[in-house]
Parts: sequence; structure tokens; C-alpha cells
Amino acid sequence: MLKALIVDDEELARRGLEIRLAKFPDIEICAQSRNGREALEAVQVHSPDLMFLDVQMPGMNGFDVLRNLSTSNMPAVIFVTAYDEFALHAFDANALDYLLKPINDDRLAEAIDRARKDCNEKDAEQHRSKLLRFVCELTGQELSLEAALAASETGMRYPTRLAIRDGSETTCVDVEAIDWIDAAGDYMCVHSNGDTHVLRGTMKNLEDILNPEIFVRVHRSAIVNRHRVRSMRPHRNGEYFLNLGGNTELKLSRKYKGNIERIAHRSS
Repeated sequence: MLKALIVDDEELARRGLEIRLAKFPDIEICAQSRNGREALEAVQVHSPDLMFLDVQMPGMNGFDVLRNLSTSNMPAVIFVTAYDEFALHAFDANALDYLLKPINDDRLAEAIDRARKDCNEKDAEQHRSKLLRFVCELTGQELSLEAALAASETGMRYPTRLAIRDGSETTCVDVEAIDWIDAAGDYMCVHSNGDTHVLRGTMKNLEDILNPEIFVRVHRSAIVNRHRVRSMRPHRNGEYFLNLGGNTELKLSRKYKGNIERIAHRSS
């Protein structure tokens, strides 16, 4: 059984998809969200296997939702869109599933069949890497780690700022204002003050240039600013969930449980 989340700002669109999904006995709708904020909350609460994500929503759109999801809770994503033909080529080029409004039943069945095959941890990371690359192509928000460092302050043991391009502008992000970082493939999402910036590079390279007094590796795909951790709760096999406030919760994996003391010293 796959748990599915429907995200769309139009009530009729949500209802129509709900009716169509009733024909699939292995799909259980765990929640429906009207906007991006509700979607992030629903992912945190319900841990869906599959998300039907409307791209064009007011406020936080579908791409913003993707930037704010971590690899550890990333469901398989099927876009629901009214985009034009040009944008649909981008979906096809990145091998991402989409449903064009109004939804065709055969395309829905095909997309669900692909999602069934992708619902495991390894494919989730590959899936998110493809999603981030796709978001970068459409929004222009991408910069290599080397370029970000070259544009920031130099000659310091640990940089105090990262320069990250966002479309035609470059934003200087204070390193100490970074809340957490997660990675998928060759892409990293830097979360700071409610914004998410995409960098191209490896987690190991980024970890090497961050101050270890502040930033702690908690997962093979996540680094956290230990000052942001509000509480911790044990999970299983030495794992922990770290709460950063709001809907943000990161998993500290068993491999990095030796780092728990560095975090607990600050969060207690």
C-alpha cells in the first residue's frame, strides 16, 4: 500500500484526483494540502510514499516545496501542471513524471506504475537529485560550491559568507545563519532564514570548509547547525530525530551517533 498526498490550491482539482485514485486499490490518500506550507506539514506528519504536486500555486509554489524537503522524507513526486509545451519538454528531458491538466486516466496509471518502482531509499536520493537539477534549470538558481566560495570572503580558515546566484542576482548568505544543509547526488540545499539555495558540489567538500564548532554531520546527506537544534528524541538502533522548530525534523543516523554529544551539549 502506498500513502499518497495530494497538493493543489484548487478544491475541484483535489476532488477530481481523489476520485480517480479510488480506482487504485494499493493507493491510500493520507492527506490533502491546499498550499506549499500545508504540504510540508503533511509530509512531516504522514510520511507519504507519493506526492501529487501542483506546480503553480500562490505563495509557496511546487518548486519551493521541493527545495524545502529533505532526502530523508522525500516522497516520489508526480507533478500536476497546466504548463505549456516548452516546459513539458523539460519534464521529459529529466525523466520526471507529470500529469497535464485535465488529467488523463491512462497517463495517471502509467505515472503510478513508475512510482511503485521508485519507492525505496536509494531511488529516493536519485529522484531528489533529478528534481533539484530540474528546479535549477527552470529557475536559474544554481552555483557551484567553488564559485560560491570564490565570490565570498577569502583568506579565512572558515568562510563567513557564501555567495549564491539566484537567477540574475547573487545573494550573500551568512554561514552562521544557515540552519541545515541536505544533499542529493551532486546538489545541496542550503536552508537559511526560511530560504533555500541550491549549490552544486559534494557534502564532503562543504563539510570541510564549515566550522566544526557550529556545524555537525548527522547523516550521509545532512549537516545541521547545532545552535538550531531545539530538541532530540531517540528513534531506533541509536538513531535520533532532531527538531529544528516548525515542521523541520532531521534524522541523525546510526553512523553519526558519535556526534550526538556535540549537539546535546548545546540543545540541552
